[in-house]
Parts: sequence; C-alpha cells; structure tokens
Amino acid sequence: MKLAFHKGQLTIWNDDRGFGFIQPNDASQKVFLHITALKDVNRRPQVGDLICYQLTVSKDGKVRACNAFIEEVKSKSLSSAAPNKSISRTVEKSSSLALNTFLLSLLPGLGSIHLALTTGNPIPLILYPVMSFITFSLYADDKSRAQQGQWRRQENTLHLCEFMGGWLGGFVAQQRLRHKSSKVSYQVVFWVIAILHIVFWLDWLFFGKVLINLFFSIASRGK
Repeated sequence: MKLAFHKGQLTIWNDDRGFGFIQPNDASQKVFLHITALKDVNRRPQVGDLICYQLTVSKDGKVRACNAFIEEVKSKSLSSAAPNKSISRTVEKSSSLALNTFLLSLLPGLGSIHLALTTGNPIPLILYPVMSFITFSLYADDKSRAQQGQWRRQENTLHLCEFMGGWLGGFVAQQRLRHKSSKVSYQVVFWVIAILHIVFWLDWLFFGKVLINLFFSIASRGK
C-alpha cells in the first residue's frame, strides 16, 4: 500500500544536530523530522519551510517523517528566474565571506610576516594555514557526523585547534558549512580566541609588545 503524503510547516529546527519538528496542516501532533529523511534538497531546511512528507514508525514505536522534501524548493525549480537568483546570492555570500576573512586575517598575516623577517621565526606563518586547514576539516567531519547521527567531535577539540592558529579556518567553516554558527556558548569561546590572536598581533606590530611584556610580568609574579 502506497503511503499518503502529508504537508506541514517546519516550526522547530536544530541545524547543528540535524533534526526538527513539523506542524501538520491539519493541526495534529507535531512530527519528528531528521535531515536524512529529506530527499532532493539543495539547501538546509529552515524554520518556516513547507515540508511534504510521508509517515513511518521507528523501532521505538514513534511516528516520524520519511521521504520528505521542501515543497518550496520543488516549486521554485519550475521558475527560470530562480537559478539566476540563487547564483547571485551564492556569489554575494562568497564575496562577503572572502572580504570578512581577508579583514580578519590581515593583522595575523602581517604580524606573522613581520615576525619572520625580524626574528627569522616562520612558525606562525606556517602554523596559521596548516591549522586552519585542519580545523576546517574537523568542522566538516563533525557536520557529517551530526547529519548521520554519529558520535560528535568534542567542542574542546575544535577550540584547541582554533587556539593553536586554526580559528580562521573555523570562521570559514562556520560560514560555509553553517555549523556551530548559531550556538551562543560556542561562539563566545570562539570569538574570545579570535580576539586574543588579533590583540597579540596588534600589540606586536603597533605597541612594542607592551601587553605581551605585561602579561609575562604578571605571570612571573604569580609563581
């Protein structure tokens, strides 16, 4: 027997964990939706999307959505203007991301070059791109694990990689993958790490290492 399709609005969506709840149009009980139940979709679901779905019963006896798709995407695909708008938005987002990444990397980049030229120490110049690549890869892996319902990467691991110089890669991953970008507690720690790096190079380049020397002075007194 072929399962009937139902329609409803996505009223709750946790993008980090890849699941949410649909409010059916008939005002019945909300239906659980996992990201793996969505078919033929070219973007992440958002609260307010109209979802077309079938119902199935999981092993624990709970009703959930299956063979679902975002009806908005289906209808937009019939419009010839939609692809052009989508491409335009993609280009605009990419340009904005490139500009923001350049601005954030300006001080660390100049500071690393200055450090290499004045002291012969190229470690930061090498560490930033290497750790950024590693951190981006960990974000992508954690995103994939979340979508598949597998064990996640510990947030402390991601923060450690960011602190070790990979925070720029973390920033790009947050914007490109839409991962960890909406979790407030995670964002607070992330931006504290980013600001520490920026302040370090700001002090190195323009303030004659005043803050750095003050930090080590306070640290030595505390011993």
